[in-house]
Amino acid sequence: MMRTEEIIKEIKKLPLRKRIYIIEKTIHSIRSEEDVVELSHAAEALADEYNTNKELTAFTSIDFDDFYETR
Repeated sequence: MMRTEEIIKEIKKLPLRKRIYIIEKTIHSIRSEEDVVELSHAAEALADEYNTNKELTAFTSIDFDDFYETR
């Protein structure tokens, strides 16, 4: 596995366009991971509310009913 210093050294050898591409992809990857973590934390924080608040659970009694599209 490459060390951070080695990775940076190799990136510096690339043309500017490719270095920018690597930076953009890295930032996108980080943001995607952050989004997943934030959504997970939000879901965990509200799980009890989702399960117990009668206004949010009013339609769970029909969860397994079959619905058919009318044409």
